[in-house]
Amino acid sequence: MSEKRVGKRETGERPRAALALEDGTVFDGRSFGRRGEATGEVVFHTALCGYQEVLTDPSFAGQIVTMTCPHIGNYGVNPEDVESSRPQVAGFVVREASTVVSSWRASGSLDRYLDESGVVGIEGIDTRALTRRLRTRGAMRGVVSAIDPDPASLVEKARSARSMLGLDLASEVTCGAPWTFDPRSEGESAAAHLEPVPKRAGGDRRPAGEEPFRVVAYDFGMKRNILRNLAAAGCAVTVVPATTSAAEALGLRPEGVFLSNGPGDPEPCSYAIEAARVFAERLPTFGICLGHQILGIACGGKTFKLKFGHRGANHPVKNLATGRVEITSQNHGFCVDPGLFARPDVELTHVNLNDGTVEGFRLRDHPVLSVQYHPEASPGPHDSHYLFEEFVSAMRARRAGR
Repeated sequence: MSEKRVGKRETGERPRAALALEDGTVFDGRSFGRRGEATGEVVFHTALCGYQEVLTDPSFAGQIVTMTCPHIGNYGVNPEDVESSRPQVAGFVVREASTVVSSWRASGSLDRYLDESGVVGIEGIDTRALTRRLRTRGAMRGVVSAIDPDPASLVEKARSARSMLGLDLASEVTCGAPWTFDPRSEGESAAAHLEPVPKRAGGDRRPAGEEPFRVVAYDFGMKRNILRNLAAAGCAVTVVPATTSAAEALGLRPEGVFLSNGPGDPEPCSYAIEAARVFAERLPTFGICLGHQILGIACGGKTFKLKFGHRGANHPVKNLATGRVEITSQNHGFCVDPGLFARPDVELTHVNLNDGTVEGFRLRDHPVLSVQYHPEASPGPHDSHYLFEEFVSAMRARRAGR
């Protein structure tokens, strides 16, 4: 396919840059953040705010993220609104990167933050046209570059980028060794991420005198706010690497196991699938996002790649038990195949109202539950926080011998 040049806005001082897609489309714009080059899967995110949480979410590893909100960076960055120690995206695409920072919480600008973190960004392109193309053609491999002016060269680089299909990224972004989460290290500001809001980060919701529930949390690319919510619900959390065996995890004497979000395709994560099969038969188990997909495969199901994925903070999901519609935060490109529910012991619990895809399931004869979306939000609504309480209730019942 011949290269197609799409809309460029002329202004000032930032150097020229381009975004090329594997279908031959090239968008002209301006460089911001680190001046360089990066390849990845090009996707779009529809949240109106929360760009720092998006940037630092390990689930976006290997992806060039496009924000559909046209004005990004206006409230700067700060050391509190992060989901990991650093930005995780491969590249960042916006319509307009604000040069003015207006927030009392800001410690710096988005431009400088990306530059210091080594993240290549591009602004000044028509993000509406890009989003429409991704919705029509599906998520595509791409390259952002401020150093290669040749469109044919850029398109070839996009076509040579790694495909997300069949790619195990969880083992690349996971922690290097087990560690214990200490909610006291989170500070007062983290309370804003919790719902209902406790008195401070990691605020205790346990009944008086109840000992914390020992939870092993598998880090497939875990967001920090998941840990905050587990701690606030009454859990003492030990985080373990993605490749930890079931025997190693059980050696820590957990009362429950949590399987986290993360990037990439779940099917190559055989190490995690094998461990999840053991946990699903022995302990209360809770999965979110990639953890949900891994549990689905462990329970006998399959997964498939969505055309352009679900990424945003306003996705409607129906809870089939209550009939309630929850507005949810989502970030995934793969989904559990509904064929899983041919098994009589697996119950569909949540459905996406936009496209009917699977958003949650539980086992009828074991305390196992999982959801595709993000009940911890950050960014996003807090409609689904009850799921952390359900996980704790399952551990409480097991402790009581019920």
